[in-house]
Amino acid sequence: MDGDSHEHVVPGSDEELDTPDVEGYDFSGEFDFQEMLGAYATTGFQATQLAEAVEIAEQMQDDDATIYLTCTSNIISSGLREVVAYLVREGYVDVLITTSGSLAEDVIKTAKPFKMGEWDADEAALRERGINRLGNLFVPSDRYVWLEEYLYDFFDDFFAEEKVRTPTAFASELGQTLDDPNSVLKQAADNDVPVYCPALTDAEIGNFLYYYRQGYDSEVGIEILDDYDSLIEDGMLADTTGLIAVGGGVPKHHAIMTNLFRGGADYVVYISTGMEGDGSLSGAPPDEAVSWGKIKDDEQTNYTQVEAEATLVFPLLVAGAFCE
Repeated sequence: MDGDSHEHVVPGSDEELDTPDVEGYDFSGEFDFQEMLGAYATTGFQATQLAEAVEIAEQMQDDDATIYLTCTSNIISSGLREVVAYLVREGYVDVLITTSGSLAEDVIKTAKPFKMGEWDADEAALRERGINRLGNLFVPSDRYVWLEEYLYDFFDDFFAEEKVRTPTAFASELGQTLDDPNSVLKQAADNDVPVYCPALTDAEIGNFLYYYRQGYDSEVGIEILDDYDSLIEDGMLADTTGLIAVGGGVPKHHAIMTNLFRGGADYVVYISTGMEGDGSLSGAPPDEAVSWGKIKDDEQTNYTQVEAEATLVFPLLVAGAFCE
């Protein structure tokens, strides 16, 4: 009886696992940042996922892949704006897909910074003071007043000769008006990186476009299908593609959906806090996209997901894979 119960508690096995030992970084010696990142591979949990993401991002570069970076507007709201601008400026990104809020906030930050705030704030009091809260960031409303004036001047020139334009043309020509070296739009314009924004109306830019068309020129408009054509056709011409999706939503899906036309993306890294259990695109892991043909299934590891908040891990991914 005792032998049976012991077997239930600790089933006997002579099998020796042929995998690395779990071992973290040893801080007792002289600190080496890259060695610490390397130790993530055997740390376990999401640290190991991040090490795998670094390896896949390096493989994208080794294979000269066309690299797509997708992000939602909160990435630009935060200090990750500078990280994205670095990747574009240094030539590590070939295609950027984002949301309308990213464009608006990138422009605002060229003239007026966002401010550190707090999570636990009196929301009604903030409203009275004209302060908008993004997590623990504060954005005074005067930023949007300034943005409206800036965009109205821009709209006059942008629509002067063509009344119907594309989001990529909007992002490129807007970026050409900016001087801030940490502006994602400026770096994209200077380095011929297309910025796709399929939901251009879904933020302040959409509001201001509405007011501009109502009050100044009823013939102006934004055409999104031409951009979709370009995104698909350029992807089909690429020998190899790599995708880094920071967050979910429309940008993430636009990247994997347009890669479907070429048989799927070759390399993929997701950074996400989305929950798979609700069946949403934002929470869907990369292997789900394999079932749709949006990501290729390779014999070697060609995709991974880091389940973590982006401000914590995206700079580490860039430091490990995109800094010499």
